[in-house]
Amino acid sequence: MEFDPNMEAGTEGCSSNQKKTGRGKIEIKRIENTTNRQVTFCKRRNGLLKKAYELSVLCDAEVALVVFSNRGRLYEYANNSVRGTIERYKKASATSTNAESVSEANTQHETLFADVEFMQKREVELQNHNNYLRAKIAEYERAQQQQQNMVQQGNACETIASQPYDRNFFPVNLLDSNHQYSHQDHTALQLV
Repeated sequence: MEFDPNMEAGTEGCSSNQKKTGRGKIEIKRIENTTNRQVTFCKRRNGLLKKAYELSVLCDAEVALVVFSNRGRLYEYANNSVRGTIERYKKASATSTNAESVSEANTQHETLFADVEFMQKREVELQNHNNYLRAKIAEYERAQQQQQNMVQQGNACETIASQPYDRNFFPVNLLDSNHQYSHQDHTALQLV
């Protein structure tokens, strides 16, 4: 017998015009007829419970199945106990949640640590810039003070130059730059 790709499995001896036996596909949607819906629920529930049992026996798996009907009736299967399996599930999900939260916390910690390092570097940069600006301000103030002193000295010279010249009088500040004389003696000394 040759292989024909058009033939379906289980129909080796059948011709294409014969009826196929077996289950047909149904559309998965809510069954509107209440009686049909209840019958389907019972059949599928029993099939589901059977599959859960087979899985636990064949694979030595711990299985718990909980089903509530639309009327609120409980149907359950467990190869050990439903409560024990649910507790085991809670512990397993809590452990995975804790592992995820630890991983998330580590990531958050690394991000915050990088932010702190950046802020510290930025603080040092700002302090250096602040010191630079303070030095510039101090330099500017010194230059202003020197300029003001020069202006005052220029005004003093102009005042002396504007006074009428008398050979017998000399201004004290021209005689001694240390200003050892009192303020009263600054006016002028008369030579005798």
